[in-house]
Amino acid sequence: MTELAPYAVSEHNTRGRAVHEEAPSGRSEFQRDRDRIIHSGAFRRLEYKTQVFVNHEGDLFRTRLTHSIEVAQIARSIARRLRLNEDLAEAISLAHDLGHTPFGHAGQEALNACMKPYGGFEHNLQSLRVVDKLEERYAAFDGLNLSFETREGILKHCSADNAAKLGELGERFLRNRRPSLEAQIANLADEIAYNNHDVDDGLRSGLITLEQLVTVPLVATHLHEVRQAYPGLQERRVVHETVRRMINTLVSDLIKHSERNISARGMATVEDVRSAPAMIAYSAEVDEQQHELKNFLRIHLYRHYRVLRMSAKAQRIISDLFGIFMADSHLLPPQFQGFAEHDRARAVADYIAGMTDRYAIREHRRIFAVEEVPI
Repeated sequence: MTELAPYAVSEHNTRGRAVHEEAPSGRSEFQRDRDRIIHSGAFRRLEYKTQVFVNHEGDLFRTRLTHSIEVAQIARSIARRLRLNEDLAEAISLAHDLGHTPFGHAGQEALNACMKPYGGFEHNLQSLRVVDKLEERYAAFDGLNLSFETREGILKHCSADNAAKLGELGERFLRNRRPSLEAQIANLADEIAYNNHDVDDGLRSGLITLEQLVTVPLVATHLHEVRQAYPGLQERRVVHETVRRMINTLVSDLIKHSERNISARGMATVEDVRSAPAMIAYSAEVDEQQHELKNFLRIHLYRHYRVLRMSAKAQRIISDLFGIFMADSHLLPPQFQGFAEHDRARAVADYIAGMTDRYAIREHRRIFAVEEVPI
């Protein structure tokens, strides 16, 4: 195993867990975090939560689960090259979407709109809430009792009002400080995974075409290389090879430029990382290219009329469920009713955010359908 850089998070400089536990045997503290995340109910439910396409649209499209695994693979590769803590980068990557609603961003927007009068809803904060409170597996504590650095990495964004309520975990948002390099890696690995794999899913669905994508320099360069090197190659394999090369370009550039940033800054400790600007970054040229790809996907895929139709259905389901549970909390499952007595809106949000796509659809039918639906 490669020796960690002095500015990497390690067993020796971790801020530990909220509830003290004996050190794990045969694995690191961050491997323990990873294992607890993988065994959680929230992680299993990601298999049936949308990335872009609603779960029942097709078996081959990405889900939140496959996306999280892909993020973890990219994050580990980058962390290894930079001599950072692979296990921490992996744990953050696997946990970052645990609090995501059903129906992807459409579901989040709908639930946030419903929750506006009650403090709003943000999936990063919900992911933290899942690992800190909502998972009920262990006798000695609520949640998963993860290490500080894993919890910190899950929380990519946070308003000042919410940060003020989080104690030590919220300090960096109030003091304009950075999280660990491992957390910065997980954040960008997330973007690399969903941008490039949304290209793959978008092409598979037929909502975008290769002819449209040649207007995007990052795609055009690699698509031309593949077609030149492999004339007559089956189209599906052309797509896979192009996406593979795009990911490699982004990851390689990120590693090289981040190495330069870290060296130029003279990093020596984790504290140096926290007081510095973000060190994990692309070169200016590649950063521009990946922004062009994001803009293309936003215009041509995420705003495609068929995606917007799915989004409209999802928002209706979320809004209807929120409204009826707020009107009568006795319609909630028993495990949510007790908390609903103290904070009904947050209890309803917890219940809805934990649903899979198909469970939300089924729950909506149970409550609103006129025809007979099995309870």
